[in-house]
Amino acid sequence: MNSPLYRAEQLTARWTLRQFAAYFIALFVLAGVFTLSAIDPVFTAGLVVLGVVIAGMASAVEIVRAYEKRALSVVGEYRGLLDPGLHFVPPFVSQTYRFDLRTQTLDVPQQEAITRDNSPVTADAIVYIRVMDPERAFLEVDDYRRATSLLAQTTLRAVLGNMTLDDTLSQREDINERIRAELDEPTDEWGVRVESVEVRSVEPTQGVVSAMEQQSGAERRRRAMILEAQGERVSAIERAEGDKRANVTHAEGEKLAQILEAQGNAVSTVLGARAAESMGERAIIDTGLETLGAVGQNDSNAFVFPQELTSLLGRYGTRLSGSDVRSDATELESQLLDPETRELLDLDSIEAIGSGE
Repeated sequence: MNSPLYRAEQLTARWTLRQFAAYFIALFVLAGVFTLSAIDPVFTAGLVVLGVVIAGMASAVEIVRAYEKRALSVVGEYRGLLDPGLHFVPPFVSQTYRFDLRTQTLDVPQQEAITRDNSPVTADAIVYIRVMDPERAFLEVDDYRRATSLLAQTTLRAVLGNMTLDDTLSQREDINERIRAELDEPTDEWGVRVESVEVRSVEPTQGVVSAMEQQSGAERRRRAMILEAQGERVSAIERAEGDKRANVTHAEGEKLAQILEAQGNAVSTVLGARAAESMGERAIIDTGLETLGAVGQNDSNAFVFPQELTSLLGRYGTRLSGSDVRSDATELESQLLDPETRELLDLDSIEAIGSGE
């Protein structure tokens, strides 16, 4: 990472207290030398020696904060790590390198990648790291922050290239985990642990976005047409079902009306025939009675009656005797139909219909 902020942070980390003191004292001594050289050479020499001593003492002091460790190098040779606290190091020939042990954030700049289905996308991320072994971070890699950032960039492009466009847009957590797993092994060799990776955004290019919008619009129209067709189909089925029920009800009504009309005609015909039959029997009986009256005036003591006449007389005698009247005095037995006639006319069904059963 070559941003100005990153370079300023590295410079500040290496600009220690002893260096500030040494440069300040050196400037002070030089100013004093040029000012007092014409006055007293001995005083000038003493001032120089004093400045050197003060600068040496300042450069020999190292103060390490609680959240960091420092790698000590003396004349280019690695001497070990300085723990938090006050330390004295060889003056003028020592150099320390600061390592922050807190969680640090690395901003991965926006990367362009091609997905597995050949769709260009851009993405950026944030990587959270922590220095676990400052010695390895000092000896194994030149700049662990920059190295981790560059590795995260290439890993982000590789992970996106192995996924489809739909997966890159919907499986953000999976992308984060894949990148973290890919960074773990190489950063472990540097004494750095990748705690987490957060992909901030994955954006298709403008052309892909336009195509996706067209596809989405077409899909919405297709679904609307399907829903409309299904609604019309259900409505047509309901109308057909209603028409069917109406036709069935109408046909049943017409059938019942025809049955009732036919049964009524049959009853009327049977009752007319019964009435005609009854009138014929009465005429025969009346004629027979007149004949009997004429015979009764004859002096003969022997009479011969036809069998039919005796049968009619028996029936007529029953009517004359009033035996055709029912016990409740409401209806004559002669007006009742025998079971055979009732079955022929289906009078039981007619009575059931009339009573509403």
